[in-house]
Amino acid sequence: MVSIKSVVVGAGGISDSWFPHLVSENVEIAGVVDINIDSANAKIEQYKLNAQASTDLASILAKTKPDFVVDLTIPEAHCSVTCTALEAGCHVVGEKPMAASMEEARKMVETSERTGKMYMISQSRRWENKHQAIKNAIQAGAFGNITTINCDFYIGAHFGGFRDEMPSPLILDMAIHHFDLARCLTGADPIAVYAKEFNPKGSWYKGDAAAACIFEMNDGSIFTYRGSWCAEGFHTSWNGDWRIIGAKGTILFEHDNQPVGQIVDGAPKFCVPLKDIDIPSPEIATRSMKHALCDMLEFIRAGKVPETECHDNIKSLAMVFAAVESSKLGARIPIQI
Repeated sequence: MVSIKSVVVGAGGISDSWFPHLVSENVEIAGVVDINIDSANAKIEQYKLNAQASTDLASILAKTKPDFVVDLTIPEAHCSVTCTALEAGCHVVGEKPMAASMEEARKMVETSERTGKMYMISQSRRWENKHQAIKNAIQAGAFGNITTINCDFYIGAHFGGFRDEMPSPLILDMAIHHFDLARCLTGADPIAVYAKEFNPKGSWYKGDAAAACIFEMNDGSIFTYRGSWCAEGFHTSWNGDWRIIGAKGTILFEHDNQPVGQIVDGAPKFCVPLKDIDIPSPEIATRSMKHALCDMLEFIRAGKVPETECHDNIKSLAMVFAAVESSKLGARIPIQI
């Protein structure tokens, strides 16, 4: 098999979730780029790579000519890194969120189209077997047309550092996972939102660490999101607790336990008789970041388009910025892609 070559941009903590998979998939890592050259060299030494360390992305791309770039930088750098790599003739797989603004995201999509190079985002929580189980059950139709999607996320997260200073830490840094999951599980896309961000008393965050959002979806369903990063006690899972209601039944997914379902089973009375049904989890060969990497490798080798390519993922990002804008305006706003 022909070797596939990459350059990794960003040698921070998240890179330790990528380097082992790159190595195990026999990807040739030609370069590691970071604003701190010592950090780049440290990762090369840690993973025993035959790679060049650099602070200059354009230069190392010209020298090594990789097939794809892995963008592990902060969101504010994603647009510059991704567009530089695409313009240099490289495909890109990047960490979420895809950009720090919708304007930057649109520029990245345009650059991908113009250069003919793939840009995909690692929306890692899609690739968990229980999430895929819910998606498969909904697609099979046992629960009928989906009408309501509810997600609750409550964790008292004492990070310290930059999140404590962010203006919208919950929505900007975390909710993208849950917003994207709502789209993934149901196949519906957002058309409008009304949201209220707030910072509860006792919060250790400078910005709004809690929110309530109501999204209108293009299939007529409503997705409600309630969350807080400063909720002490009775935490949900990091994936959130979900209730998904269809015309014929309901799915519950709580505390990362196996999802369960109930569907209509008989003639209407005051309450229609119900029966429990299993929601079996499929076997998933690869999960999380490794799945994203394997999607990119499959695209390079066989041309299969990843489900989280930029034209799709920008819809999840739009939910984030629309929710923040709605809260600022105190109004329902349409979601513009």
